[in-house]
Amino acid sequence: MKTILCERLGIERPIIQAPMGGAVGPKLAAAVSNAGGLGMLVLWRADADTMRRQIREMRALTSRPFGVNLNLDFPQEERLEICLEEHVPIISFFWRDPSSLVPRAKAGGAIVMHSVGSAIDAKRAVDCGVDIVIAQGWEAGGHVRGMVATMPLVPAVVDAVAPAPVVAAGGIADGRGLAAALALGAAGAWIGTRFLASEEAAIHPRYRELVLQANENDTVYLDNLFDVRWPNAPHRTLRNQTVRSWEAAGRPPSGDRPGEGDVIGNSHSIGPIVRYQSYTPGADAEGEIDAMSLWAGQSAGLVSKLQPAGDIVREIADEARLIFQRLSK
Repeated sequence: MKTILCERLGIERPIIQAPMGGAVGPKLAAAVSNAGGLGMLVLWRADADTMRRQIREMRALTSRPFGVNLNLDFPQEERLEICLEEHVPIISFFWRDPSSLVPRAKAGGAIVMHSVGSAIDAKRAVDCGVDIVIAQGWEAGGHVRGMVATMPLVPAVVDAVAPAPVVAAGGIADGRGLAAALALGAAGAWIGTRFLASEEAAIHPRYRELVLQANENDTVYLDNLFDVRWPNAPHRTLRNQTVRSWEAAGRPPSGDRPGEGDVIGNSHSIGPIVRYQSYTPGADAEGEIDAMSLWAGQSAGLVSKLQPAGDIVREIADEARLIFQRLSK
């Protein structure tokens, strides 16, 4: 299953674990890397000490390549410098124009990836030096960059940036999705929701249970319902009791949403959790887990079992390989 993505990143299987904030730590990312994929740390809000600790913990858990994701809606110059000082081999940028930081990342020896939602943005990214483009379709969970579905987006991006490698994101959770992405011209898949049902994901058991129970119709694309920490950050979550109450009230704007400001839970690490807060329910959360922001993509309907992350990587790659073998007969 080696592709140009594997060659560029030094990995064995063309699978990248999406950087899901609040759900990913070194344990999950290292498990993916050790299985031959690319594990990604999410450090775009971390302080310097936390960054260095997680990067060094990652190195203690794996000798394989890994990456760090940085959200460009926040200043990331200092975090990028820490990544380069710690010799992080792969930097992934998300949101906004990466051109101001790409030269520094590449000069520091890192391979640079950037997530886009359109062919135009993909071309701009490659023109400013990005090595690998992540084409994120509308089906994706968490924060969503564009409005185009994965199926039409990926070939458009491939055509726009060839020969730069393109990774397909959104709606992929098994070997069928990986095979489809490769058939569209992508060099690999960026997978998030499937890893919520990994043993290493740092999420609340109830959140995991709801993902496992979900079908393909149980997520909803939202412009600004949950109070994400940056403006104009559309997102996709499970349609839970908070979403349903808001929809029943006529989708009112912030300030008029039902139950706004109500404390619905508590986390030992961050304190009280209020309704509409952007918060990935962690293992230490208590209260109305069902009412919190339960990030998930439309591929949730394909997620049906809890597994170690390494097994997920191997299973997806093996299934895709068998599909291509069958089709070639």
